[in-house]
Parts: sequence; structure tokens; C-alpha cells
Amino acid sequence: MTQPLWTPDPASISRSQLTQFSNWVAAQRARPFEDYADLHRWSIEQPDEFWSDFWAFTALQSSTPANQTVVDLKRFPGAQWFPGARLNYAENLLATRSNKMAIVSILETGARTETTYNEVYARTASAAMHLREFIGPGDRVAAWLPNITETVVAMLATSSLGGVWSSCSPDFGAEGALDRFGQIEPKVLFACDGYFYAGKVIDIRDKVHNVAKQVPSIKTIVWISVLGTGTEDKPKAEETNTSYANKSWDDWTADDTASLEFEQLPFDHPLYIMYSSGTTGKPKCIVHGQGGTLIQHKKEHQLLLDLGPQDTLFFFTTCGWMMWNWLVSGLATGATLVLYDGSPFHPKPDILFDIAEQEKVSVFGISAKFLGNAQKENVKPKSSHKLDPMRMLISTGSPLTHEGFDYVYADIKSDVHLVSMTGGTDLISCFILGNPNLPVYAGELQSPGLGMAVSIWDEAGNPVREEKGELVCTVPFPCCPIGFWNDPNNEKFTAAYFDRFPNIWVHGDFVEQTSNNGYIVHGRSDAVLNPGGVRIGTAEIYRQIEQFDEVMDAVCIGQSWGGDVRVILFVMLRDNLTLDNKLIDTIRLNIRNHASPRHMPAKIIAVGDIPRTMSGKIAELAVRDVVHGRPVKNTSALANPEALANFADLPELQT
Repeated sequence: MTQPLWTPDPASISRSQLTQFSNWVAAQRARPFEDYADLHRWSIEQPDEFWSDFWAFTALQSSTPANQTVVDLKRFPGAQWFPGARLNYAENLLATRSNKMAIVSILETGARTETTYNEVYARTASAAMHLREFIGPGDRVAAWLPNITETVVAMLATSSLGGVWSSCSPDFGAEGALDRFGQIEPKVLFACDGYFYAGKVIDIRDKVHNVAKQVPSIKTIVWISVLGTGTEDKPKAEETNTSYANKSWDDWTADDTASLEFEQLPFDHPLYIMYSSGTTGKPKCIVHGQGGTLIQHKKEHQLLLDLGPQDTLFFFTTCGWMMWNWLVSGLATGATLVLYDGSPFHPKPDILFDIAEQEKVSVFGISAKFLGNAQKENVKPKSSHKLDPMRMLISTGSPLTHEGFDYVYADIKSDVHLVSMTGGTDLISCFILGNPNLPVYAGELQSPGLGMAVSIWDEAGNPVREEKGELVCTVPFPCCPIGFWNDPNNEKFTAAYFDRFPNIWVHGDFVEQTSNNGYIVHGRSDAVLNPGGVRIGTAEIYRQIEQFDEVMDAVCIGQSWGGDVRVILFVMLRDNLTLDNKLIDTIRLNIRNHASPRHMPAKIIAVGDIPRTMSGKIAELAVRDVVHGRPVKNTSALANPEALANFADLPELQT
């Protein structure tokens, strides 16, 4: 029997919000629950009861109650949640009105600001007062900003008016920003003068002007000074003939007497436009509704992460990743948010743990890739930092390996609740995540979220257990996207998730349910390798590669060869190291012994860099296209598109 790495103590279980909710429902409905599995079963068999009960339990603010919980539950997509309800996302995030700390914002330079809930409210009111002159409900607002307090306030001001918010981080190139903002036609653009990263000062003002000129809908740029230039509201002479006005954020937030009126909007009113990674063409514009986003995030935060006013929540993210939107919703619980913008390894590899110690972070979120790099850099906060307040560590972005789990407990904190979770931009949340009442097993995600009818299916559509298959969701959920932007008949949206199995959401993850009732993510199903007709997840190979200190990064693909598929592994080595036959043989033997002979690469090739998307995910499909001589349709979706040249016309792949 596998031993858990962490087990909650009975006292914490009894006082968790998950237990409180379970007991509350049991009392309301005279329906006791044996355990979490029983509670989850009820939540997906009676989703109308579950979602209405959670709304009441968490006291979501709305000016008009819903006529009923859900209409057309059998239609997926097409189910309509809480028809008739009127509410406002920003109002729910600003429900706390006090001098309690709301946001701590830290830049790589060490600059730090504190903002209370009352101050966030006042600045939002002032910004909304000015923004109201330019937008109304349904109008789009774009943001090209770092992860700072001003970004949160600008989003709250937008959503308070019923505007639709869409953001990307300032490290996006002009083409990447244009691919996104050009599709949604925003009226207002919030932009910064630049940002700090890895000790560098990067000025993006010319880039912003370049994009604004090419998006005719943009009539106003509101400039937020990060670098201290503070002059963009007074454009240079060559910018005076532009079709847009330049405004100052400082002027927009100077009125501390402004009143804030929250537009009361339907449950499914558009809130966010998110973007797919876009490496196969222009990114898809995914529209998320205000009510679905709010109720889903509150459910995850309160019930499954046990987040509350006593917590300090940190997640290392940019405004181009859905984890920023997820993080900001933490305000609805009354928690304190810690924002950081900069490199996670500059000026030293344990800088994020410095922040965790300094700010007494209780819930600490990072990517699996960060943990892998920290381990290779020999970062051991357990012996160098005081992390007593840290009760939970969250990992997402890619599968966290068994070794990653072991590293957390051995070198970061032995009594922390480690939460590995999976979901994504598609649902702006999670399908499978943590659970404060259940143990943690190495390499496993703890449990599906309440209301999420997760199942693992084989290629024929049969549910499977303890074998790998496709992650699907069989019952509608409120945070299902409204659809894609400019997709009037939902053709692209339906094709993206519902074509394979009618009325079933197919997520695109290759997953296995374990004997512990946990889940292991083996990678994206569209990147699954298929040598000899056997489906292999790339995460199984990456797990073995992470054990080699010589290897800094890797990408694994399947190359069509001789009427079959052969496994090709590309590795990026540490500086001054060479991929010799001894290292190749050691890597292949390790993969053979610890995965299987079918996982063993036919070729291992050293490259100078590995391409990743803006959100840090390995661009396996782009590499596969280059290897097969196919064009990568949208290199602007990559953080380092120049890395693709490493994979073109390699003689090693011709034999």
C-alpha cells in the first residue's frame, strides 16, 4: 500500500470550509455524506442542487435572484446557468470594506507597495469614473501590463462597468499582442512604459504605439508608469497625429471621493476574453462569463483550497496566463494577495522563497517547471528560510513528477499540503486539484472539483480506471466558456471540445486514475507518442529526464518514420557540457528501466534551446511541425521563437 506524503490532521478536517459545506448541505437536505467521494457524486448527479446550495452557502452578492439554477442541463454546450440573476463580478471581489491589506505588489527591483481593501475600492471608483466616458457593458478593454496592483484595479474598474477585460504581459511581442487585441477590437488600452526582468530594463512604449496604430478601435491609451518615465500622457511630436488619445493612470486614480456603481449584469455576461496558445494559427479568443468565473473560483478557493481572510495568497504568474485571473478572484475570500513581477530566479534562485518568508505567505503557487529548475539549482528553502506560515504549495502549468513531489517535502517543507492541479484557460479554472480533507500521494492530483463530472475514457469512449485515457467531462458546469469571439454559430467552439464525443467535453489531457482515487497527468493528448500503436505520454519521459543534472530542459516528440512513429528526445544541456555516447546510453537505459522499452528514444539530440509558449509550456507541436518540414503558423505565440531553428533539417533525423 502506497504511503501518503501528507495527511491532514482531524482538527483541520473538522474546521475546513469543505467540511462546513458538507455539513450545511446535509442539514439543509437531510442527506448526510459518507466521504468526499459521496459528496462529489451528489454534486455531479444533482448539479442544480449543488450549485444553488454553494451560491447560498458562500453568499454571492446579486441584486436579482435567479429564476432557477439551470436550464437545458442535457445540452452540452448550451446549458444556461442561473437565468434571471443580476450581479457584478467586481462587486463580489470588493465585498470586503476595511483597512485590511488587500494587495502587496513587489517588483524585481525590490520596489514594494501595500494597498488596503478600502484603497483598492477608492482607486477602482476613480478609474471607473473616467473609464465610463469611453465604455459601456460589453465593450472590450485591453491591457498590456505587468502583474502589479494597478492592473488589478484597472480590471475591477472595467468589470464594474460591464466591460470585457483581456490582457497580455509586456513580454509579448507586437505581433503576439496584435494577434490578440486585433481580433477583439478594444476601445481602451491600458499599457505600461516597460518592465524589469532578469536585471534588464525593457521599454515597450514604441511597441505599444505600433500596435495601437494598427487597431483602429483603440481610441484611448491609459499609461501606467512602471519604469518611472511618467510622460506618456504627453506624447512626443511624432505621436500627436494618432487616432487615439493618451491619458495618465495617475490622473485617473487621483479622485478619492468618487463613488462606485456596479452595473448589474446577467450571470453569463462576458467578463474575460482569454487566448489559446496559438501555435497552430491565430490564438482562439475564449469568452468567459462573469457568474461562471466567480462561482467556480470561489468554489475552488474556499472549498478545495480552504482559502479565507486569514490567508496570504501568492502565485507566480503573468497577466498572459489564466492563473492571474484565478489569483485575482482570491479577493472575493477576503485574503491578502501578493503580486510579483520579474524573473523567478533573479537576482538569486531562491528569490520567490524570500518573498514567501518576508510576506508570511500561507498559500504559495508556482509552476511545475519552476520546481524542476529550483531543484536543479539546489535550492533548499527548508534549511535556509522560515516558512512556518506556508500551509499549502500549489503547482500547475504542467505535470508535477514524483520526483517533484519528493523535492517539495524533502527540501521545501515537510508538513505542507502540496496541491498539483490541472485545468486551463479553456475553463479558467481546474478539473482536478487539491482537497484539504484528503491525503497527498506522490505524483498524484488529489481529487476532481465538486460539480466537475470528470472521467477517463479510452478511444472507444468507455470509462477506464488504472489505465491511461482521455480526460473528459460528462456534465455541464457554470464556468464552461460562453463561446469563442467572432464564432457566431459556435462551429469553432464545438469543434474544439465536443466533436469527438457528442455532448461530452474532451479536454485534451492524457490522464490516469489511480488505485488511491487520485489522478496522474501524462501530458497533452495531442502530443501523445504512438510508437507501434501504443499511446505514451510525454510526461513519463520528462519525469526520467528531470533526474539528470546535466539536462536543463527537454522536449520529446514522435517522428513519422518507416510507416510508424519513433520517439525523438531533444535535450538542452548545462553550459560547457557535451552530449556524448555515455550520457546518451545512460539516459536511454534510465528511461527503459523506469518507464518501458517503448518509451526509449530512438534518437537523443542536443539543442541550444527549447521553445516554450508565453505561459511557459513546452511547444511540442511546434517542434513536431518543424521536424516534419511543416510551417509553424504562429511563432508569435512563443516566448523564444528563435529556438525553433534548432530543429530544422537535422541530419540526425534523416537516418
